[in-house]
Amino acid sequence: MIKAVFIDYTGTTVKEDGEEIREVVRRVCQNSDLHDPKAVLELWWKRMKQYEENSYRENYLTEDEIVDKILRSLTVEIHLRENLTELHELIRRFWVSAPVFPDAKEFFEKCPVPVFMISNNGIEYVKKGMEEKQLQPEEIICADMVRAYKPHRELFEKALEISGCSADEVLHIGDSYGSDVLGARAAAIRAVLVQRTKGKTYDDVMTVQDLTGVLYLLDKGEAV
Repeated sequence: MIKAVFIDYTGTTVKEDGEEIREVVRRVCQNSDLHDPKAVLELWWKRMKQYEENSYRENYLTEDEIVDKILRSLTVEIHLRENLTELHELIRRFWVSAPVFPDAKEFFEKCPVPVFMISNNGIEYVKKGMEEKQLQPEEIICADMVRAYKPHRELFEKALEISGCSADEVLHIGDSYGSDVLGARAAAIRAVLVQRTKGKTYDDVMTVQDLTGVLYLLDKGEAV
């Protein structure tokens, strides 16, 4: 029986888009050798993922430290000529103010079991973001607590510890197969993949188009 739900923050509860991140991309395109917004975003997420994968335990870097490193590297890699402090502050504001998905509000209101937020972002940003959006997860579990990012199992095991549930009593919801699905499975937790837009399909994981699909699974007992 499902006694709690774990849910991802960026990409699942809030969008990977917003006024602040668009401003960062605009300024990078205007003041570097890379002028295609899509290419800027692809480079940014590629570097972010690389740093997160290598940040573990004694080599752990916070998201703020990673952002500083990426911005400095871009001054060399694509000759970025910008105020890095201002760009970093815009990214901090994005972590807090990224628009919430409409179905996330309904999910938090109607979910029949406690919802625990799991995120690679710093807890102060996720907490402020939830307060701003008037969403109330039971607890927020972030990478800084275990000095490891998803998909490392430590983050999910910490969530199990805080929730007081065993792995077979929870469901993890996320939008990333590599981070959310594989990370949850590393801790023996069942996962549901949210795919709001068409993309690569996966035959080995339950997939829904939005969070209301998870409510249906819980109501019907199909996630048990």
